Amino acid sequence: MVLFARLAVSALLLWLLVTKIGTNWSEAIPDPTAKTVAWLVGALALTALGVVVSAVRWAAVLDALDVAAPFRRLVSLYFAGLFMGNVLPSTIGGDALRISRLSRDTGEGPTVFASVVLERLTGWIVLPVMTITGLVVNPGLRELGRASRLAAGVAFGTLLLLVGVLVLTGRPGKGIEGRLEHNEGWRRFTGAVRFGIQHLVREPLQAARIVGFGFTYQLILICAALMAARALNLPSGAGPTALLAFVPAVLIAQVLPISISGLGVREGLFVLFLNPLGVPRSQAIALGLLLYLLNLVVSLLGAPSFAVGNRGRDRIEPAGDDRP
Repeated sequence: MVLFARLAVSALLLWLLVTKIGTNWSEAIPDPTAKTVAWLVGALALTALGVVVSAVRWAAVLDALDVAAPFRRLVSLYFAGLFMGNVLPSTIGGDALRISRLSRDTGEGPTVFASVVLERLTGWIVLPVMTITGLVVNPGLRELGRASRLAAGVAFGTLLLLVGVLVLTGRPGKGIEGRLEHNEGWRRFTGAVRFGIQHLVREPLQAARIVGFGFTYQLILICAALMAARALNLPSGAGPTALLAFVPAVLIAQVLPISISGLGVREGLFVLFLNPLGVPRSQAIALGLLLYLLNLVVSLLGAPSFAVGNRGRDRIEPAGDDRP
């Protein structure tokens, strides 16, 4: 029922956006020139590279948590997770697949779970910082009315939410978090966060390395979005600083579990953010759809890894009392 509801929301949002375009859809389709193809190929290559860098970030987190795993295996699991999450589709299925398969490989289920939680949390640090940086670097982006307010609100709201999560997980059994202690999912999540942070506090260089990989990954995605914008011949207003400010805000908002893979939400936000910069609605929607298609194509590369399944050894329960 939830899946059908999200499909319906995606279809409704896209229908509303497309009907507003009217007869201007033709301006969103670029001429099939060699230059256009080159931009598209570059955007696709960067999107694929971003997956590899994500695996590098995951490997750094696992290393900080003292879990050894072959890098090729991590890349394979990441592509398989993307296939499960973006093609099947599922909101958390991709992460669940990575956790389950690597847990069987390593016998370190709770720690692998903690590694994925921490890896995701780094994104919630990096994305709002990048949006704020873009707004600071380009003062004109702060004068776009509702678009500027929404981007800033998403960025600062995300940071406040992250601080709230860290405070709640750092004070077990007190206040609101105390009333959630009966929830097994909450206990597992908070235990994973505490376990990971305890390790990273003792290894600040490792923590900085992980965050650095997080910035690298998001910058690659922004460069891919810039190439996609060039392929669509978007106006110069959709330049590097504009995408630095607005793409991370879109990435944050599109994870809301109200549509399939952010369809409709992503495109609507691009209209809101880019239209004040002189980008026609049709091109803003086309940018969102193109980024979705690029991600979908890259996710399809994970089909073989997903189909092969888990050939790892049987899971061995981890020893020790310090596991979440």
